[in-house]
Amino acid sequence: MWATIGVDEERYRPLYARLLGLRFVNPGGVLCFLFFEGAIALAVLLALAELVSWWAVLVLPVVVAAMVKLNDMVAAVVVRSAALVPEQERDRFRRQMEPAVGRAQVEWILHSVPGVVVATDTSPPHTDAQTRPPTHSS
Repeated sequence: MWATIGVDEERYRPLYARLLGLRFVNPGGVLCFLFFEGAIALAVLLALAELVSWWAVLVLPVVVAAMVKLNDMVAAVVVRSAALVPEQERDRFRRQMEPAVGRAQVEWILHSVPGVVVATDTSPPHTDAQTRPPTHSS
């Protein structure tokens, strides 16, 4: 079977995961707490702030559970489709994804030398006499 959880381990899973019948997504106890009780707490806070009606306290945990179950079903489709890929395609993909290790020949570029400032202006530098405003003598 495709189930990743063994029969012996099934009884130690959180009640939330067992009730939803999750086979590929395996949330832990804290995550199941957040999914169920966290959704209820969020709905109560939203209802107390009068942003939603009190029906949200019942609806929001159901919607969260439906999304978790949908995520499990998508994971099942992905795992099954990956298993259908022939071994030769997997090997070809692994060869394509191997990192290329080596050295690249890079030409020496003047502006890439650290600590050296290269000026692009070719005009001669200004002296104090050139930058001072002219004085009129009478």
